[in-house]
Formats: sequence, C-alpha cells, structure tokens
Amino acid sequence: MKDAFGSPQSLLVLGGTSEIALAAARRLIARRTRTVWLAGRPSPALEDAAGQLRALGAEVRTVPFDALDTGSHEVALGKVFAEGDIDVVLLAFGVLGGQGPAQTEPSAAVRVAQTNYTGAVSAGLVCARSLRVQGHGSLVVLSSVAGERARRSNFVYGSSKAGLDAFTQGLGDALYGTGVHVMVVRPGFVRTRMTAGLEAVPLATTPEAVAGAIEAGLRRRSEVVWVPGALRPVMAVLRHMPRALFRRLPV
Repeated sequence: MKDAFGSPQSLLVLGGTSEIALAAARRLIARRTRTVWLAGRPSPALEDAAGQLRALGAEVRTVPFDALDTGSHEVALGKVFAEGDIDVVLLAFGVLGGQGPAQTEPSAAVRVAQTNYTGAVSAGLVCARSLRVQGHGSLVVLSSVAGERARRSNFVYGSSKAGLDAFTQGLGDALYGTGVHVMVVRPGFVRTRMTAGLEAVPLATTPEAVAGAIEAGLRRRSEVVWVPGALRPVMAVLRHMPRALFRRLPV
C-alpha cells in the first residue's frame, strides 16, 4: 500500500535490466519505495541491477521471467503477488529488432511481435488480474510513439507497439472503477543500449527523463504520458497526414 504521503511502497519491474525501468526504480526508491522485484532472465546484468538498487536502501528480489515463455507467466508472477500487495507494476521489456532482418527473415519479425506484443499481453493480464484482486495499484506500460504510425524503416517494431498501445488502453477501460490505474507511456527516441549506433532524431530523450515523466504520471494518475510532451502535437500531425504524403518523408 502507499504510505501516508501517497508514495508507492512496492514495485514490480517486468524487464529487470531495462535502463528506463531502473531509472524509474531509482526515482521511486528516493520517494520511499522500499520493496522492488526485478523480473527478467537470470543473468549477471540482472543481479548487478539488483545490487545497485539495494545500495540505495531498497529490499530487492529477482524473479526468473521470460517474455517469450508465456506459459510460465502465471506461476512466476503469481509468486510475487503471493508475497504481498504490489503498488506499481512497470512493464518495460521489449526488443527493437532490425527492419532488414524482419523483412527478409520472418522468424525475426515473429520474435519482435511475440516479445513486444504477445508476451506483454500475457504478463499484463496476469498482473492486472492480481491488481484487481488486491483492489489497488498501477500498471505502467512502456509503449512508444512508433506505435502511433508505423514507419517503413521499422514497421514491424512500430506495429508491435501499436498493438501493445491499443491493448493497454483497452485494459485500462476494462479496469476503470476497480481501483486499478493503467498508464501508457509513449517515449520518442530514447538514448539507451538498445538504440546505440542509431542516429538520434529530433526530440530525442533519456532514460532519466522518461523516469521523471513516469513518476509525475503516477502522482497525477495520468492515463497517457508522452516523453517529451512536445511529441504529442507532432504525432497528431503525422497520424493524420495523407498516406501519399507520409510516404515521401525520410522515415
């Protein structure tokens, strides 16, 4: 449960090595979050992330979690909720993929879709059900502005995020009035390991900036958060741009 100041006491991160998620965890720990679960594939990186958060004073546990192994989600995540209520679930896993391989190797495209969409649907529903049972909590889902309109340079990734975004909004509507808050976060280009080597675009942002927006969105109980906020009108224009004109853009 949240403390007397409205700060979440517990956090579950799906995608425990995500730079954005870890930046958000650091901010929440600074606001008195005391218990953090990092769910991810067992690795030195996951243990290192847990150690960094423990050094900030939080009780941190790791739990084996594989987005692609949807059959294991109920058991793995059920064990977390069995230990006590979770105030915030941050769904932060995903893969970018490469448009070249995705266009020439269908298996590569399927992996992107299964990770970013199918895995997220499975894990999201498992967590949503537990949050509904406890009667409170927030489910925060990292989407992307790429889901607003798929670009030809990486339409497989964009389409997977479009599906995730629509799913999350629908889930939020389904949970309205239950005490569960669902928030979609739509960052633009974020400078992380996943985007290393890619040319940054205008309005590029950082994990720390996205984390700050997540924290603010949780305080306000926002339903949709854009990072940076200036992307909202930009994407509104692109979303409604005639297709013949959109094709001509260097995207």
